[in-house]
Amino acid sequence: MSTRIVVVGGGTAGARLAQRLPVTLLGEEPHAPYNRVLLADVLAGRYAPEVIALPGTREPVRLGTRAVRIDRAARTVACADGSVVGYDRLVLATGSNPVLPPLRGLRGAALPSGVHAFRTLDDCLSLRALVRPGVRAVVIGGGLLGVSAARALAERGADVVLTQQGERLMERQLDEQASALLREHVEALGVEVHTECRVSGLRQRDGAVTAVELADGFVLDATVVVLACGVRPRVALAREAGLTVARGVVVDDELRTSDPYIHAIGDCAEHAGRVYGLAGPALDQADVLAAVLADLPPSVARTRPALGERTPATARYEGTRALTRLTLTGPRPLDLASFGQVTPDPGDDVVQLTDATRSAYRKVVVRGDRLVGGVLLGDLAAVGTLARAWEGDEALPDEAPLLHLLTHDGGSS
Repeated sequence: MSTRIVVVGGGTAGARLAQRLPVTLLGEEPHAPYNRVLLADVLAGRYAPEVIALPGTREPVRLGTRAVRIDRAARTVACADGSVVGYDRLVLATGSNPVLPPLRGLRGAALPSGVHAFRTLDDCLSLRALVRPGVRAVVIGGGLLGVSAARALAERGADVVLTQQGERLMERQLDEQASALLREHVEALGVEVHTECRVSGLRQRDGAVTAVELADGFVLDATVVVLACGVRPRVALAREAGLTVARGVVVDDELRTSDPYIHAIGDCAEHAGRVYGLAGPALDQADVLAAVLADLPPSVARTRPALGERTPATARYEGTRALTRLTLTGPRPLDLASFGQVTPDPGDDVVQLTDATRSAYRKVVVRGDRLVGGVLLGDLAAVGTLARAWEGDEALPDEAPLLHLLTHDGGSS
């Protein structure tokens, strides 16, 4: 391929594209591309950093290279090290930045000693160096990232407090009952959980954090604080280049930005009004863009290769139905999966099975003859069949009672 393709960003999306095509990949981090989903396992000590490395790319990655400016007229990217890289097609895979909450004691991007976001491998390694048995750690944020971080810190022997401003843990993915079971499991790991709890500030001494202040005046002693308050698409480079930006860099079905020579994929991209922020959609977008850039046959451009049945007529991204999965280890490991709409609308059918003694919970929401969402905890035997039916937007078989959706074979027998 003679076209010069430059990719900015060595995360999941950028690395996937670089596995598919020969590109110049500019990776800002000093590490080879890695699986960000497994950072909690590195923090817990179950995996060494090299274990989570992603498969190798077609061409070597330029590590530690930060892109600082795009010249669209000259079609070049200027880097912080003074180098300039020319392109015929540019792909922005800049990912996302952690959200830093507006707390007293947080000023600008410089965090007090002991305070860390949980987004990069360097964040993870810095936390791992600080945590030892008995260390008091507070995790701010009870979403997927916060729960994962709290579990990992507890596994390393820290005394962990998990604070969540909302009413329940993982409220975006789980319904009330599933979230209650998750909380029981997290507390069984030794994590102290506070919901409907707003953090207002940090206390410091000599530049190091000593405590977390809550809005009700309560104070939590802490020498380690983890900020797990969500992420925001990283769009500064695109915005400064004059590209159209809403929440993310706006792209069409061929992942093109407002400049036809520049594409965007992954956490930084906004397609059809949606920013996904998940690994599955990032991989889907990279695969479709690889087909677009290589002008491959349409059969290569499937949005979900695993489904196989539906193939677009051309290489186009049609969106992704993303499944959330998490495994929490401990005396009794807990697996959970969530997809689609887990809270029913009026008129929806709901099928639900609960076994509190085994922390098992399964629920699906059905609208007409379509599965629109579901949540499973403790036993994921049926998740494959359910996820395929949901991802493919397939009509459910008339002969199978709804209860069969939650049996161990997912209703396939």
